[in-house]
Amino acid sequence: MFPAGPPSHSLVRLPLLQLLLLVVQAVGRGLGRASPAGGPLEDVVIERYHIPRACPREVQMGDFVRYHYNGTFEDGKKFDSSYDRNTLVAIVVGVGRLITGMDRGLMGMCVNERRRLIVPPHLGYGSIGLAGLIPPDATLYFDVVLLDVWNKEDTVQVSTLLRPPHCPRMVQDGDFVRYHYNGTLLDGTSFDTSYSKGGTYDTYVGSGWLIKGMDQGLLGMCPGERRKIIIPPFLAYGEKGYGTVIPPHASLVFHILLIDVHNPKDTVQLETLELPAGCVRRAVAGDFMRYHYNGSLMDGTLFDSSYSRNHTYNTYIGQGYIIPGMDQGLQGACIGERRRITIPPHLAYGENGTGDKIPGSAVLIFNVHVIDFHNPADVVEIRTLSRPSETCNETTKLGDFVRYHYNCSLLDGTQLFTSHDYGAPQEATLGANKVIEGLDTGLQGMCVGERRQLIVPPHLAHGESGARGVPGSAVLLFDVELVSREDGLPTGYLFVWHEDPPANLFEDMDLNKDGEVPPEEFSTFIKAQVSEGKGRLMPGQDPEKTIGDMFQNQDRNQDGKITVEELKLKSDEDQERVHEEL
Repeated sequence: MFPAGPPSHSLVRLPLLQLLLLVVQAVGRGLGRASPAGGPLEDVVIERYHIPRACPREVQMGDFVRYHYNGTFEDGKKFDSSYDRNTLVAIVVGVGRLITGMDRGLMGMCVNERRRLIVPPHLGYGSIGLAGLIPPDATLYFDVVLLDVWNKEDTVQVSTLLRPPHCPRMVQDGDFVRYHYNGTLLDGTSFDTSYSKGGTYDTYVGSGWLIKGMDQGLLGMCPGERRKIIIPPFLAYGEKGYGTVIPPHASLVFHILLIDVHNPKDTVQLETLELPAGCVRRAVAGDFMRYHYNGSLMDGTLFDSSYSRNHTYNTYIGQGYIIPGMDQGLQGACIGERRRITIPPHLAYGENGTGDKIPGSAVLIFNVHVIDFHNPADVVEIRTLSRPSETCNETTKLGDFVRYHYNCSLLDGTQLFTSHDYGAPQEATLGANKVIEGLDTGLQGMCVGERRQLIVPPHLAHGESGARGVPGSAVLLFDVELVSREDGLPTGYLFVWHEDPPANLFEDMDLNKDGEVPPEEFSTFIKAQVSEGKGRLMPGQDPEKTIGDMFQNQDRNQDGKITVEELKLKSDEDQERVHEEL
């Protein structure tokens, strides 16, 4: 595009010798030369030897036209030509500034039409002629091509070639627009194009930065819309033209593709595309969010997508880690929500853009799917789904051995793990660091047969790094059902008595009374205590391994047998340790 100049629609008279046809109709009406049929011509003879397919407008009285011509006599001798001067004729038709024959010959002509005109003397220069150039009673022959036509009553002509189905906003005065264009004269001669410059034309509308006709023609356009805009000269570059590419008094034709539009006063625009039912929490500044997105320009050009990387975008919101418009646009979203966020450039990448995909002053549109979010201060959310009908006198606590079924998924419903795949409940000792902290917490206080839903934030799950099958910073959803519970053992104990141990423990353990207890006797004795209900082993462990560990603890000299001196209860060991510390 070229800068706007002072428009004008005044006419400038050309020198007489420069164009014979601009002389006022000659006085007198001499007889014309013989017509091809042998008699004198009564009127102009018009041969339309090239008619363009499209003719949106025909020349009428009072129109301003621009045309080229060659003028010859009957014998073919040339008396004048606009081509020789490399200057178009630019003049008003039908107001006495042309010879009558030319006025008549131009009527009804289309742009790019070519005509041959035979003008008899009485419609040319008559019996007087023009001294030294046009003899008296001369029949004149003209070859004319019309290149432009307009009228001072014309306005900007706008034709919509393509209008997108979705129009988020239309251009108004004061808006900043980015568009591509091809600029031609009315005859199709190209004078400028943005496509050859590697970028859009970016400017304000209605602020004097554009020619008046373009200011008007862009109003009401939608991003992605294509228009054809025809601008008369007095709303373009007027009688002066512009440089060597736009001649004086030229109508201009622009084919426009609007890429985007915004206003410096614009804020972030939000459109909810899908809102899941039961949204009880909305994102706030300081939350950490995982979301998928497609990012496009206003004309639909895709510049980035998290889906192409098969990974969510993970960030804190409201903390300045992302562009301000996205920081604003993500707040208030629900988990699972899909929303469209339109961000003006002053809240995105500004006048400079970024990289080779986001140009300067570009409006950005993000279609976002919120996967989950959490806050570093979040605790485990526990919701009871069902409880057994019978009275529950005992609930799970730290140290208990529990069996439970579970389904684990992401908050978007993606299934991760389930105990049902293994055909048996999961087993764990609460507080023994055998499961993630959030699940350990959520299993406490449960009754056998109870079902719960647990929402576990990542800092109580697998953290920023995630785990096998679990994305980093993922919030986890557990559906758990407690199958059974057993009281655990105090820390450090492998076996406890339900009542006081036997007074003569070693003698009862020494089954063959030989003064020493080998592994077989030790194992037989402990199993008998368990089966008789006198004691219990640590739950959730292989009994044989637990008994073996107990024997190793008592066989202090590791000679494969326990003597009366070696056998000690853990409570006695702990007491001795206290005395040693004292």
